[in-house]
Amino acid sequence: MSERKRPKLAVWKFSSCDGCQLTMLDCEDELLALTEEVRISYFLEATRKVEKGPYDVSLVEGSITTPHDVKAIREVRKQSKLLISIGACATAGGIQALRNFKSVKEFIRCVYAHPEYIDTLTTSTAISDHVPVDFELRGCPVNKHQMLEVLNAALNGRKPTIPRYSQCIECKETGTVCRMVASGTACLGPVTQAGCGTLCPGMDRGCYGCFGPMENPNTAALAAQLTALGQSRRDIHHLFRTYNANADAFRKESDSHG
Repeated sequence: MSERKRPKLAVWKFSSCDGCQLTMLDCEDELLALTEEVRISYFLEATRKVEKGPYDVSLVEGSITTPHDVKAIREVRKQSKLLISIGACATAGGIQALRNFKSVKEFIRCVYAHPEYIDTLTTSTAISDHVPVDFELRGCPVNKHQMLEVLNAALNGRKPTIPRYSQCIECKETGTVCRMVASGTACLGPVTQAGCGTLCPGMDRGCYGCFGPMENPNTAALAAQLTALGQSRRDIHHLFRTYNANADAFRKESDSHG
């Protein structure tokens, strides 16, 4: 009996810390089950084995920061039936998108002894800014259970069940005390998409917005509440400029307090 033909999965890296790829490797037992359903044809973080495309599903980590990246992501798109961007870097430009607000030429001049050897873009941007993306999975890093859900949905031709509501809902579901109400701690939870499992609020810290803006976030209302709690314009400006600084809603709110 011939071997069942399994869909081909590719995992790609652009400018990033590799954290989202490591999240996939951390799936452990689930990853073994996944390999029974797909052929991992390209995943340099895990194996040197490379199979040529086209690929049924491509997971893409990292932002686009160099001219080479632009060409490479277009080629990945051509080879992929489904392209899913994973993580804050791939969906919003990541922490490296802080370059978008300053002079990259000045950074290069200060850091490198021979700036003439550096070939980079002046921006760090999401995958969807360069090619069509079939689904964006948020997080810094992504939630492994959400990643498995997205892969399951892709392989079975259905829409992924990923929450679009705020982190506050997740805190309420787990009985986590609201840090803003209880202690006046600055928190992005009311405007951040759920998915981390209340990691920071559960440790008596405010949410840092790792999963990016929720659906229809009211960032202005949150900023007003933060002001009432004693946060300065500078504090609010910096609060919105972290892992998802270039996400549209966060970028606009941080700009309004610059």
